[in-house]
Parts: sequence; C-alpha cells; structure tokens
Amino acid sequence: MDAHVAAALGLPIALGLAALGVSLGLGRAVGGAMEALGRQPDAMGKILLVMLTGCALIEVVVFYVLFLGPSLIKF
Repeated sequence: MDAHVAAALGLPIALGLAALGVSLGLGRAVGGAMEALGRQPDAMGKILLVMLTGCALIEVVVFYVLFLGPSLIKF
C-alpha cells in the first residue's frame, strides 16, 4: 500500500470519526441545556448563549478535518 492509497482511506475514516465525536458532543450539550432549562427556566437566555457557543466550537472539529485534512497530505 503506497501513501496515496493510505491517504485516500485514512481521510474518510478520520472524517467519520470526527463526525461521530461531534454528534455525541452536540447531543450531550443540547441534552444538558434542556435539563438546565427545566431546572431554571428564567435563565434561558444565558443557557442558550452558552450552549450555542459550545456547539459552534464542537462543530469546528469537523471543519478542521474536512478542510485542513486534505491540505496536510502531500501528494
């Protein structure tokens, strides 16, 4: 197996693992926010702001793999 084949197989696997991790992280973040809203409905604005900021930072992982992954491979 040469480097081109390894890169062609490794990049989709890395993207899939990153997407899996992001989906688990987003599920936990949204679930935690919903539990917090159930306990303190008055703090909805602050909870949603922190949750959306966290979700945006979690989503960045997939974009790193998607856009920076191919540029790191030297063909």
